Amino acid sequence: MPIRIDKDLPAKKILEKENVFVMDFERALSQDIRPLEIVILNLMPTKQDTELHLLRSLSNTPLQINITFLQTETYRPKHTSKSHMEKFYQFFSEIKHQKFDGMIITGAPLEQIPFEEVKYWDELTEIMEWTKTNVTSTLHICWGAQAGLYYHYGIEKIFLDKKLSGVYKHHTLHGKPCLVRGFDDVFYVPHSRYTASDMDAIRNCKELTVLAESDEAGPYLIKNESGSQIFVTGHPEYDVMTLDYEYKRDIAKGLNIEVPQNYYIDDDPEKGPIKSWRCHANMMYTNWLNYYVYQVTPYEL
Repeated sequence: MPIRIDKDLPAKKILEKENVFVMDFERALSQDIRPLEIVILNLMPTKQDTELHLLRSLSNTPLQINITFLQTETYRPKHTSKSHMEKFYQFFSEIKHQKFDGMIITGAPLEQIPFEEVKYWDELTEIMEWTKTNVTSTLHICWGAQAGLYYHYGIEKIFLDKKLSGVYKHHTLHGKPCLVRGFDDVFYVPHSRYTASDMDAIRNCKELTVLAESDEAGPYLIKNESGSQIFVTGHPEYDVMTLDYEYKRDIAKGLNIEVPQNYYIDDDPEKGPIKSWRCHANMMYTNWLNYYVYQVTPYEL
């Protein structure tokens, strides 16, 4: 949240140059406050784990948030009970007439399948088109980011030589954008995927800006000019044990998989993981909610 100070206080200009969000009394008096309406399209197979991860990340702000969980109608989940989905989730047809302050489109274990062959691709493209008029800012995560970059900007995905799995060092490229306010020069993010969006195509797209990247994992935070579409190629919301679960699951399937990089103590799965990304993860979600949703969304949806 911003600090409220007199607009003529000398410290105001210094704080603004340091990317500290300050608000003068006049602007503060004109602000109306209401709960934010956030819809989450949960495409992950382990729905309840993803719910917990995202809600933890979204809770680190004093803003009040109403959450609506969304599921696809063209594909029903196999790993979550029907009773859970019926009780806590809605279909797009039930909410398409509404407007939302923000939306999150999660990842999905589908990166090795061509987009058009995904069973719910037509429904997903309808939802992504709908966000242009009915959502103030949409946050796309991992495969959701690849799908969004492909649909909105025609950016293809490319296959990696091996699975990118681990916690990787990142750095910011621009200090001013609000999404990276408060970030250190170096920070860490979990990644878990077999594909990546075409880096050159992203950089050559005039409508997109890369805000942070990794020498190993590539572009990480990408936004369009207005911030109405933001793409996060990693999994900052992951719980400390999520990569461990995925690694052991893949081993049990007999896959030739490497130990997640920079994740376990001494790279030894028996010693357990090191949590090194949560502070910046929480800050990213807080920045998104504050600067790209709360500060710009209309009071009357």
